[in-house]
Amino acid sequence: MNKSAAPSRLKPARAHSGGSEGHAVPSVGAMPTDMEVRAHADHHASLRLWLRLLSCTTRIEDTIRQRLREQFDITLPRFDLMAQLEREPQGLSMSELSRRMMVTGGNVTSIVDQLEKEQLVQRQTQVGDRRSFTVSLTEAGRSAFAAMALAHEGWVVELLGPLAENEQTQLHQLLGALKSGNRTHQKEKS
Repeated sequence: MNKSAAPSRLKPARAHSGGSEGHAVPSVGAMPTDMEVRAHADHHASLRLWLRLLSCTTRIEDTIRQRLREQFDITLPRFDLMAQLEREPQGLSMSELSRRMMVTGGNVTSIVDQLEKEQLVQRQTQVGDRRSFTVSLTEAGRSAFAAMALAHEGWVVELLGPLAENEQTQLHQLLGALKSGNRTHQKEKS
């Protein structure tokens, strides 16, 4: 491997899960992927940091994905869609769901179809445009999501538990500065 390779070239290839939701699912019994093993002491500190952030995010996401499936028989993309709807009781259009989740309209349609079959969401035709729909949680969907969200919060607290509260606060502030800096850098390039 070229030691000066750009971080974007080091993005891991993830096998497609075979589902229509566009997210990979780790195979049962597989060791978690650790992108940080690609880093070497002679790599730039920024590259090593990027790989560590990516590894931590992937491990946390994979654990949450697995627990959602095991405890609630739901996928992470379906949970994410329900989370968007929980924040907007009046519902969201399919295009707004697609934008917020950063996935294609086809992926959103597939997820909504599945959740609608389970009576967790409902579609309603938008006033003035019979081709557009607003999607909202049903009462059963709100109840199911409340239970999942409570468990999800507990898992996140557990998974970030190795860091003391003051360390979590410091990391949150540092990542906030990084996030703001990236926005500034992108605006300057435009």
